[in-house]
Amino acid sequence: MSRLLSLSSLLMAAFLYTTDLSAQLPEDALRLSWVTPSGTARQQAIGGAIGSLGGDISAGFTNPAGIGMYKTSEFVMSPGFSFQHTGANYLGNSSNGGAVGNFNLGATGFVFGIPSDNGNSTAFSIAVNRSANFNNNLFYKGQNDYSSFSEQYAEQFSASKNTIDEALINPGLSYGTRMAIYTSLIDTATIGGQPQIISNANKAGLLNQQNAVRTGGGINEIALALGGSVRDKWYFGGTLGIPIMNYTRTQTFTETDATGNTNNDFGSFVYNETYSSKAVGFNLKLGMIVRPTAALRLGLAIHTPTFYSLTDHISASMTTRTENYTSLPEVSIDSKTLDQLAGTNASEVKYNLVTPWRFLASGSYVFGNTQNTRRQKGFLTADIGYTGNGGSHFQPPDNTSDNSYLTEVNNAIKNSYKGSFDFRLGGELKFNTMMVRAGLAYYTSPYTDKSLKADRLFASTGVGYRNRGFFVDLAYVMGFSRDTDFPYRLGDKANVFAGLKEYSSTVIMTFGIKF
Repeated sequence: MSRLLSLSSLLMAAFLYTTDLSAQLPEDALRLSWVTPSGTARQQAIGGAIGSLGGDISAGFTNPAGIGMYKTSEFVMSPGFSFQHTGANYLGNSSNGGAVGNFNLGATGFVFGIPSDNGNSTAFSIAVNRSANFNNNLFYKGQNDYSSFSEQYAEQFSASKNTIDEALINPGLSYGTRMAIYTSLIDTATIGGQPQIISNANKAGLLNQQNAVRTGGGINEIALALGGSVRDKWYFGGTLGIPIMNYTRTQTFTETDATGNTNNDFGSFVYNETYSSKAVGFNLKLGMIVRPTAALRLGLAIHTPTFYSLTDHISASMTTRTENYTSLPEVSIDSKTLDQLAGTNASEVKYNLVTPWRFLASGSYVFGNTQNTRRQKGFLTADIGYTGNGGSHFQPPDNTSDNSYLTEVNNAIKNSYKGSFDFRLGGELKFNTMMVRAGLAYYTSPYTDKSLKADRLFASTGVGYRNRGFFVDLAYVMGFSRDTDFPYRLGDKANVFAGLKEYSSTVIMTFGIKF
């Protein structure tokens, strides 16, 4: 069991003083910054290393200077299908969540090239791309003699200084806390002459814990890119990005008494939650590419933070069995009933999020006749990217909102996450109208705590065909990822977490027509 006390204290400090129903946590910010976007089949086949190559519509999402290399116009569409399978290890027990498959639309849109006779040219594009995929199926279970899911609710109830009657109608407390009070999962007690908040689940001493989480959605980004060339040596470009985010999560956490004792005031509880988040944002991408020689290309790009406006919705329910502790063998409650008791509707939360800066450096070398694309023999290309994950921060929806809670969460983000690198390498061999491609991509861990193992590795391959203004590309990408998942967070002791291993496969096809 890992002891992450310093991190848990920071997170719990934020959690205990929340005035919103659905408390934003650091992982909500990481979900929108540590991403591995899709693109065209050509881009995916070479590991995503398109930063200095140009001549591909996906350049508008990486280095828009590559749009400036277009001399003709084209329409591109990139349908694809992927599936993920996630395994987890929680408290020494291995589990599998099952495979999840979904359709994705990679870089799709139009490019309009406007050539000139003096080596200068201009091009612009409008495209949409799947920049993040949230579809996953997570399941893990294990026996825990150290902590209970219910302790997070006892901590928040204690910090509120409310009585039971006050807490039940306080929309500033989470649904989970108020449901735990209503069902007697947590309660007040006098111990040693001092009033305390207790968790009845802790009386068992040994608990079977199980967490099932299904997530869905993604980020689809619209890119309006403009690029140009100067003497076919210098290329410049800029993109206005409009990402549209949709995220859904359904969770069922179950905790049962593992001792077999039917007279210790706890039998089991089940917590169900349905959560959704929708957002629209905007960002800018600026880039340049230079050709110091005919064969060599060097590129630089900067992606500004994305400014998101988010709206979250949540509904929840809880069923608790406390054996002989109450007169009822089982008590159930849901968030709708709590809203009726409080006379409020706290199921919606609005806030803003600013993602971190991103920087990209790239280089490529073209073999063969560099002036005539039909006589080129192939290329090697590489990208290095940096994302400052600790720079993400939440903002209140307006200047009148209390910012103290979000300040605590933002401090937790700075202490929890660090900048991460991504390395991408790819190449292509060309045989007249046919091409073969291969690539690798590696994304480093965004966590400051080295005990949290997280990284992503992708291996890809593909083929392409180009002839008489028509082209079609096919790519296959295999991914191996590691990450962590915290089922709950506590402020007075270390947090337990599940280590995750995800295996993914993606097939994507791009077809296009030049005009």
